[in-house]
Amino acid sequence: MIQSMTGYGKSVLQLPTKKVTIEIKSLNSKNLDLNVRIPSYYKEKELDVRKKLASALVRGKVDFSIFIEMTADETSTTINHGVVKEYMLQLRNVVQTGTSDDVELLKMAVRMPDALKTEREELDENEWNLINQNIDIAITEIVQYRIDEAASLEIDFKERIANIKTYLEEVKALDSERVENVKTRLKKAIDDLKVETDENRFEQELIYYLEKLDINEEKVRLANHLDYFLQTLASEDSNGKKLGFIVQEMGREINTTGSKANFAPMQKAVIQMKNELEQIKEQILNVL
Repeated sequence: MIQSMTGYGKSVLQLPTKKVTIEIKSLNSKNLDLNVRIPSYYKEKELDVRKKLASALVRGKVDFSIFIEMTADETSTTINHGVVKEYMLQLRNVVQTGTSDDVELLKMAVRMPDALKTEREELDENEWNLINQNIDIAITEIVQYRIDEAASLEIDFKERIANIKTYLEEVKALDSERVENVKTRLKKAIDDLKVETDENRFEQELIYYLEKLDINEEKVRLANHLDYFLQTLASEDSNGKKLGFIVQEMGREINTTGSKANFAPMQKAVIQMKNELEQIKEQILNVL
């Protein structure tokens, strides 16, 4: 079962003093490009989060974020009373009058360095366990999103592989006509020269020429690649890179067939195969 690399997962956890929102977004990428944004007091858990994401998502450009919204009256930032009073005293001395407006002095004092102090919030393991569970929920959601997104890709792949198979059958049907056409053209070219030819030598050269244009191996290999692509598509693992390699091999056989075709109706069928394959190539870049 294939997975898309495009996905989105979200989980919201309401704690007694805060609301925790976990978001995971992913887009296609050749490798795992992981960007993690979490509050500083959870930083010691970042490595564990990265390992969990890498194991579950494998590949893609992944953005992971934890957003905190305080919902209680409590705050970790408080006024440093002693520092503010000292600032106000110094400001009053600068003004050198006992009638200075304390409100205005306070406004200036709280803007000074160290007027506010923030107590570092320590990591609560019980709280983190709840957050970790919700990370798992978000991961499950994005994986399911990837699977759902890939379902339409799989249908499209199967349709295009079926179309290529149809055009391949057309190529096979045209092959005998192509050989006769080549023989006729060569014979006509010799006759137009109005020179005597050794029929045995002509037959030998004709066989040699037709061997160079033979596409039997290409037809067999392309048919095998098409079947192998469908087998890989139906496997339990999602392996976009492997599917990409198979597509490359399919392209190689189609291109060789086109270069050897030397027959307009067959070349038209080859062009149709190339068109279908290009559509597969574009979509395969988004497969995990």
